[in-house]
Amino acid sequence: MSELPKPLRDPAALLEKALAEWGGHEDLWVFAYGSLIWRPDFDYVERRPARVHGWHRALKMWSRINRGTPERPGLVFGMLSGGCCRGMVYRIPKAVGAETLAMLWLREMKLAVYDARWLPAETPLGTVSALAFTLSRRSPSHTGELSEAEYRRIFNEARGIYGTTLDYAHRTHEELKRHNIRDRHLERLLKLLER
Repeated sequence: MSELPKPLRDPAALLEKALAEWGGHEDLWVFAYGSLIWRPDFDYVERRPARVHGWHRALKMWSRINRGTPERPGLVFGMLSGGCCRGMVYRIPKAVGAETLAMLWLREMKLAVYDARWLPAETPLGTVSALAFTLSRRSPSHTGELSEAEYRRIFNEARGIYGTTLDYAHRTHEELKRHNIRDRHLERLLKLLER
């Protein structure tokens, strides 16, 4: 097995920046659009459906640890600019916000690929400012456009420490459906395997 990739940026510095932007004076909100919906790995006191404008969920981020390897990268979701994304927001009490953010960083920002942003998330009870993990199209972890054949190959071959890309895509799809969220692009990708 090859050596794990090194972070492109300093995850600790990015965490300090996110903590400073949050401030710690109010409860922490986190926006979930992929695996955080079905496996948040943190305690929360409230969860609401939410919509973020100006960003969309896309299975276009290389995964070289969790759902693939450096030799056979898998895919995970990122939030790319443009469009709209439906997901969930979690409210974490301010007393444990910094600790929760640090734990979340170990999971989501190990390689510091995402750009953490505070985005307005519309919920049935009003708009909240929530931390979201977005992906720049300039990132080396952004796949660019992939062909159907490439998606099919990745679904059939990619496996990382948390399992396969295909399992990840299916699990996310099922959880989105459970929350009455339709992702037509993901549906199309999963149908590729039926052909």
